[in-house]
Amino acid sequence: MTLLTLATKDSRWTTRSADTYRPDRASTTPALDPAVTELTGLLFEEDARDRVHTPWRELISGPAFVPRPELLPAERADLSYQRLHLVNGALDSPEELALDPRRLAALHEWTGVVDSGLTTLAGIHYNLFLGSLLDHDGHQRDVSRYASLDRTGTFLCTELEHGNDAAALQTVAVLDRARGGFVLHTPHTGAQKFMPNTSTVGGPKSAVVAARLLVDGEDHGVFLFLTPLSDDMGILPGVTVRPLPPRIGSPVDHCLTSFDHVWLPRTALLEADHGRLTPDGRVHSDVGNRRKRFLRSIARVTTGKLCMSAAATGVSRTALAIAVRFAYNRHISGPKAGTRIPLAAHRSHHGRLLYAVATTYAMTFLHRTAVSRWAEHSPGERADAERLVAVTKGWNTWQARAIATECRERCGARGLFAANRLAELVTDLEGTITAEGDNLVIWLKAAAEMIFDHEVPPHSAPDADPADRHLSDTSFLRDLLCDVETIWQTRARTALRQGRAGDSVARWNAASPYALELVEAHAQRQAADAFLAAVTRSAGSAAHPLLQSLCRLFLLKQLTEHSGDLLAEQRMTVDHVRALSPAIEQIIGELAPHLRTLVDAFDIPENLLAEIPLVHGDATHMDHGDHALASVEPITPAEPVAPVDTTMMTA
Repeated sequence: MTLLTLATKDSRWTTRSADTYRPDRASTTPALDPAVTELTGLLFEEDARDRVHTPWRELISGPAFVPRPELLPAERADLSYQRLHLVNGALDSPEELALDPRRLAALHEWTGVVDSGLTTLAGIHYNLFLGSLLDHDGHQRDVSRYASLDRTGTFLCTELEHGNDAAALQTVAVLDRARGGFVLHTPHTGAQKFMPNTSTVGGPKSAVVAARLLVDGEDHGVFLFLTPLSDDMGILPGVTVRPLPPRIGSPVDHCLTSFDHVWLPRTALLEADHGRLTPDGRVHSDVGNRRKRFLRSIARVTTGKLCMSAAATGVSRTALAIAVRFAYNRHISGPKAGTRIPLAAHRSHHGRLLYAVATTYAMTFLHRTAVSRWAEHSPGERADAERLVAVTKGWNTWQARAIATECRERCGARGLFAANRLAELVTDLEGTITAEGDNLVIWLKAAAEMIFDHEVPPHSAPDADPADRHLSDTSFLRDLLCDVETIWQTRARTALRQGRAGDSVARWNAASPYALELVEAHAQRQAADAFLAAVTRSAGSAAHPLLQSLCRLFLLKQLTEHSGDLLAEQRMTVDHVRALSPAIEQIIGELAPHLRTLVDAFDIPENLLAEIPLVHGDATHMDHGDHALASVEPITPAEPVAPVDTTMMTA
């Protein structure tokens, strides 16, 4: 009997409406107001929402997707595969999903908050594996066994000694002219494929394997090969799979995989215009060199970056939904004896959460922009679209880790318990940051391109004197972010040109710190542009004032770290710098009463939140987690003073 079958017999898995709490728990959800509805529409692509997001939201709202942290790691890994079959069963066409980056990203955005292991499996199967098959061979290959999940797909590229330099991988596929196929082989231990989910958990599997094509001893670079790994009886002959030790985050059956002269038929080779093998054994390609051919063959990694960005954004929204509910439900000693007030009353608490909310809105809008650019790019726009995807992946996943950590800390000791989800959301993000390209490495690639191959957009008011502009003007704030890009690009160019002649590593070492700052500034400005575009779309709605203030908060917070450079370059005045902090505090004060509204717009299914004890003040299994500050006597000063926040380290 499967874990899902057992689970559905448990009373906890009784089907409930996606928008109600358990009957035995009082709902703290306020009646939806127009601002919530309008904000939700803006966040989830309005007209495309029903097609792109609603199916996944409804799916994870079902009882089979309730998080089960009490299971052993092996049981959780098995459960993730069972849930993958539920995902597949909800699809009209797995092939269409694999070819639709918007729906693929949304799948990660919603499943990542309930089962990160499932998200990993789905991304590998639908994007990297099935997507790679569909992108090659002119859509002529029969993929029915993979679309039906009769066989689960996985993707084997990275090797033990070749990660970010995967173009130098050592696995080989030797053309066997006599038999009309290939011999796939791992020549040494460093060439073992590292971390793919290749065990027998989840049933029979096949893989797309990246290997060097050797024809008569000549190396033609890396190609992809469809390779069966296991069947109903277990691992196939010539294939060796060794489970890796447990890692942090949701469990997945990660393994080391190697091949001992495994024979593959001629049809195993995945071919397209960027690389074909003619009948007489010659390689034909419309791409200039082997490295570009390799990058084109693994182009699915770009869509994978979008999926990682989506997963991180979904985690940020969920972490905030949990932390904000807790902030209102958790009451502490007030400034007067005998009074109790919610944590959310304190600026030291709601201020941090509001900035995290502003950043999460910016992340969401930036992600939507990156998805649209990638889905709609023309051939001439490919490089720019690909770079935006990479920059977005790095910025969103790093921001998500900071936000999830903030939310965990704001929930104190209770945030450490598995039942409350926050600690696991934080650790899951570590894998997201590294997957589909380590963030620092993909930013370094973008940095190298942007030193010279990048134009900063012009100012909205190019001739205006900065002294005549005000921090209340969001177009001015956006122009300042453009100035930050220009500052770091200029510094990177200067450092590169002044670097040691004849020593390319030394020159790059001199320029790369500035170039990485350029990428960071570019990400902030792109996020600001996406946020401002959403504010424009909201004009005339009940949500507009809130969204405009939230956007201004985001812009001002980004500028605080750059105010010194902007002052030195005379893009800001001394008065501007002095006014930054008061302006931020004023906006936070204005937005504080609307914190719940802004977070309710994230549309997290209520039945998922109902399973989290600290969301609704349930002390079950949490009594021993109370912080000593809960019993601190209230301060009663002799003279009237502002309430002292003695509980910034919350229980």
